[in-house]
Amino acid sequence: MNKLNIVDSVYKSGMKIGLFGIGLDTYWPQFPGLKERLEGYLSTVEQKLSQIHPVIVNAGLVDTTDKAFQAGKMFKSEDVDLIFLYVTTYALSSTVLPVVQRAKVPVIILNLSPEAAIDYTAFNSMSDRTKMTGEWLSYCSPCSVPEIANVFNRVGIKFHQITGMLNDDEECWNEVFEWVEAAKVAHIMAYNRMGCMGHYYSGMLDIYTDLTQQYAHFGGHIELIEVEELASLRKEVSKLEMENRLKLFNETFDVQSDCPTEELKKAAITSVALDKLVAKHQLGSMAYYYKGTGNIENEEAIASIILGNSLLTAKGIPVAGEYEIKNVQAMKIMDSFGAGGSFTEYYAMDFNEDVVLMGHDGPGHIAISEGKTKVRPLQVYHGKVGKGISVEMMVKNGPVTLLSVAEKRGGGLMLLLAEGESVAGPVLQIGNTNSRYKFPIGARNFVNKWNSHGPAHHCAVGIGHISSKIEKLGQLLNMEVIKVC
Repeated sequence: MNKLNIVDSVYKSGMKIGLFGIGLDTYWPQFPGLKERLEGYLSTVEQKLSQIHPVIVNAGLVDTTDKAFQAGKMFKSEDVDLIFLYVTTYALSSTVLPVVQRAKVPVIILNLSPEAAIDYTAFNSMSDRTKMTGEWLSYCSPCSVPEIANVFNRVGIKFHQITGMLNDDEECWNEVFEWVEAAKVAHIMAYNRMGCMGHYYSGMLDIYTDLTQQYAHFGGHIELIEVEELASLRKEVSKLEMENRLKLFNETFDVQSDCPTEELKKAAITSVALDKLVAKHQLGSMAYYYKGTGNIENEEAIASIILGNSLLTAKGIPVAGEYEIKNVQAMKIMDSFGAGGSFTEYYAMDFNEDVVLMGHDGPGHIAISEGKTKVRPLQVYHGKVGKGISVEMMVKNGPVTLLSVAEKRGGGLMLLLAEGESVAGPVLQIGNTNSRYKFPIGARNFVNKWNSHGPAHHCAVGIGHISSKIEKLGQLLNMEVIKVC
């Protein structure tokens, strides 16, 4: 996977996490050492967060309304993407609300106890009741969470909670990790530049979409690109560039011996031209389709595009055929989580083995291939103009997640997902991506339930079970998330 490259891009574009703790200034003169102790806990949270993501904006311990306004202004000026609110002890909701109202970003409430439990014997043996109260207040994080939740609900601020322990709590800190991962993906989508080259496949109504809805839900930028630009860039590719790309093909793919040399050369030229096109427009993803009928240069560019697009997809720049804009968004989400995200659709069902065969022609995510991806010659691209060479791969055996960006009845988008397993077995050796998927609810139920939500016939498949991360992403993006299984 090229996860490091993706994460690097997140850092460069300025993904930031805001952090602040809360307390009550009235306590400090009453209970000496309490403030310093709580600040130490806050420092521990910052340290743990910085191990997940290095750019943390820490506003410190907010214990007055004035400090709350200052913290909100800081978070807004620093352009943080997500705020962690660490409830260290009881605090007034008036010291919280100005922070998040000003920042206007998602808020995660950390309700973390410093230890698993108070040492009751040691506590009750203390002779100084003032010190006893100070000790109890250092464990008092749950106290003000209902107050904060009440105020957030009444003023319309969405929030999420994590309840657990400051230390030695794997479940709790895995939850924190997933929220940060989801925020990274939301940030990536917000700054992603998607290329749309060509036009829709005529009559494939389910994939048509409103581009402004894509902006509304994900942000980013959509660049409309002419196929002629790719055809023009192909003319500028040198012989040396072509030869080097052919070498890369042979290193990356299992090129079958019956692949015509001329077709490989065409694919190499197009692959180099694609890289230049992507660099010129700073693309992070692309959807394409073009008939090219009657224009030899355009037809040759599109017919020779599969290997180059497969390389791009493996480098974190997913490419979807058939101008499937919604699905390339799903592919980008999956890839940004480090799971891959290969273009797929139903191929057939195997009722003997209770599996669904799924795949697609065109580019595949070769970084999640079970073994080396084969390159095969095809005499015809089914349902499309042209012939040439294509990739044949199976997604790695093991747990997988399917994701679709689907249109909702009445407008808007939602995320539809399912978890299953890529299993070994015979597939169709037709020069396409092709895998066998088993689902915990069975093949029949999966197909019926998935289809009942009305997604387009394409989806993105990635390795691993990451539904909990996608559900968090949906909450950050204010998108409905439906999990089929």
